Amino acid sequence: MGDVLSTHLDDARRQHIAEKTGKILTEFLRFYEDQYGVALFHSMRHEIEATGAPQSQLLWRKVPLDERIIFSGNLFQYQEDNKKWRNRFSLVPHNYGLVLYENKVAYERQVPPRAVINSAGYKILTSVDQYLELVSNTLPGITSKSGSTPILKCPTQFPLILWHPSARHYYFCMMTEAEQDKWQAVLQDCIRHCNNGIPEASKVEGPAFTDAIRMYRQSKELYGTWEMLCGNEVQILSNLVMEELGPELKAELAPRLKGKPQERQRQWIQISDAVYRMVYEQAKARFEAVLAKLQLARPAMEATIRTDMDQIITSKEHLASKIRAFILPKAEVCVRNHVQPYIPSILEALMVPTSQGFTEVRDVFFKEVTDMNLNIINEGGADKLGEYMEKLSQLAYHPLKMQSCYEKMEPLRLDGLQQRFDVSSTSVFKQRAQIHMREQMDNAVYTFESLLYQELGKGPSREELCKATQRILERVLKKYDYDSSSVRKRFFREALLQITIPFLLKKLAPTCKSELPRFQELIFEDFARFILVENTYEEVVLQTVMKDILQAVKEAAVQRKHNLYRDSMVMHNSDPNLHLLAEGAPIDWSEEYSGSGGDGGSPGAPEAATFSEKRRRAKQVVSVVQDEEAGLPFEAGSELLSPASPDSVTELRGLLARELREENPLPAGPLLNGAPSSESPQPVAASEASSPPASPLWQLPPGKAADLEPPKPSDQETGEQVSSPGDRPPIHTTTEDSAGVQTEF
Repeated sequence: MGDVLSTHLDDARRQHIAEKTGKILTEFLRFYEDQYGVALFHSMRHEIEATGAPQSQLLWRKVPLDERIIFSGNLFQYQEDNKKWRNRFSLVPHNYGLVLYENKVAYERQVPPRAVINSAGYKILTSVDQYLELVSNTLPGITSKSGSTPILKCPTQFPLILWHPSARHYYFCMMTEAEQDKWQAVLQDCIRHCNNGIPEASKVEGPAFTDAIRMYRQSKELYGTWEMLCGNEVQILSNLVMEELGPELKAELAPRLKGKPQERQRQWIQISDAVYRMVYEQAKARFEAVLAKLQLARPAMEATIRTDMDQIITSKEHLASKIRAFILPKAEVCVRNHVQPYIPSILEALMVPTSQGFTEVRDVFFKEVTDMNLNIINEGGADKLGEYMEKLSQLAYHPLKMQSCYEKMEPLRLDGLQQRFDVSSTSVFKQRAQIHMREQMDNAVYTFESLLYQELGKGPSREELCKATQRILERVLKKYDYDSSSVRKRFFREALLQITIPFLLKKLAPTCKSELPRFQELIFEDFARFILVENTYEEVVLQTVMKDILQAVKEAAVQRKHNLYRDSMVMHNSDPNLHLLAEGAPIDWSEEYSGSGGDGGSPGAPEAATFSEKRRRAKQVVSVVQDEEAGLPFEAGSELLSPASPDSVTELRGLLARELREENPLPAGPLLNGAPSSESPQPVAASEASSPPASPLWQLPPGKAADLEPPKPSDQETGEQVSSPGDRPPIHTTTEDSAGVQTEF
């Protein structure tokens, strides 16, 4: 590997790459500095003028999931240095970085991991043929002869390959198809969460960055969605540079690669990964320097905005009116002829899989709570409650149980429309909808937890607990129906805008864009940091199509075939006391209600545990997936009651009451509720509910000891950390063949 890199990446070429990267970054960062002031103004204006959207009905978890192991198990990893497959003990902590240890003993002895992989921007491939096809397309003109040795051989029929267009690839394999399916669901969950790397709680830096990316690409005549807008800011910047730098290097270096086709493919992967790392380090340094400068200037900008808010708004509205008068006739014709006829088709394509996914979330939640309730009846009331609630509290983060929900989005296609509107891939919409599903599931679970915990304070009997659980479930499902409808409608509007606005801008560019500079003279110099002609122009274009999008979503809600509530029905603070429950401390079910068989440890453990005991418990693999194959002792069968049917709820209550009255011993087989499924009634009405900001999964509470944290994945897309076995280096270093630079999220 060293010879390949030294041959093709000598000092002169590295200097050229650094200069090219610096040029791209300088151009982008000018856009970022411009957008920072605009985003700051919008954030402060919204803070002042916010009228208060209808409150969401479900609670949301303010303390993120931490000190949990999402998944753990063994898999085989291909070692590129010695071309051998090694068995690794692997786990996924709460921050969704894949951590690889030499073996389980090394993990238990706290030996540093062999690697920590950040999977942002990667794709999962389940066959070697898929991988070889992608690799062949990477270097056009280099094709392997029939019968020649492929670049990779897998010892089993069940591989999983993490592929990235620029960074290092990772090769794994499993022994059975069931293991492959399980790990695929887990790794897909890792990719989904790592791709969503810009925190939604960032009201200035996040919007400024994404707007700058869009403006930069539009300046290069690149419109439409971008598949590599994934990861955190530095990862996205690296992808942006490689999008321009990669083809140039490929054209220059590919003819110079020597050896058989497979060897040349392998050499190019190594070169691309090395270049990506160089770009990443340079992008990180430049971006952090500019961000620090902007944050220093922020207090002065905020003071100007607060002082001159009215004048800035008036100036912007005057500018918008002039731009609107200029482009409105052209924009309306373009919308009428090229966008309006296709909005219903796009909306229908989005609504079908999305609504099916949210319905599946509802069904999974209903089944899990019903199974828990049946088992509480048969296993002695609250004695097992802590164990079951501990598992239920992690339901939204359970890759396998949530997989049936996520899979509903896979059929999403925009056939015929994808090319017309320059949508490179539907993956951005799939992953966004899946993240919304996970958030709504967690909100439903947390609301159920809070209400049940409040009920337990009354000291209910087993019969009362059973009835209260069913009553709380019905209450939470009603709130879920309202919130999920609001979230879906907002998702549909955002997706339609994301598809149509770039198309309109591209259509209008030849006749409108060249005329925009003359509007600059309408902006006062003092306000030039907060008002940009280009942004105002885009807002005017958005307004021309927004009416049609709102009308299309409203008509879809009136039809009611996708369980969307109407906008005319608003639930304003329908349960005002509920949100007071969210102010309490997080509930530790394993400590307060665990029985002797719970995973949470002995309830009699002293409060002031020693540091070594805390460390042991933190490092213990408490996987939300690992021990699930056996299932609960009693589960509702395949003919599970429809969660929304009033008749079914009545039958379930009767069943639970009969179970409480019976004195017979527990049945040996699964307990089936035996009620026929019935049709769920359609929701009658709903409105928009504001969605709370998502808590970043990698954000730990302040003051937590570093030794209690699981290893964090690199925010570098190549992301592998390899540690020497001798000592424990800082989490941001690496020591084996410069495999990667490990930094924190």
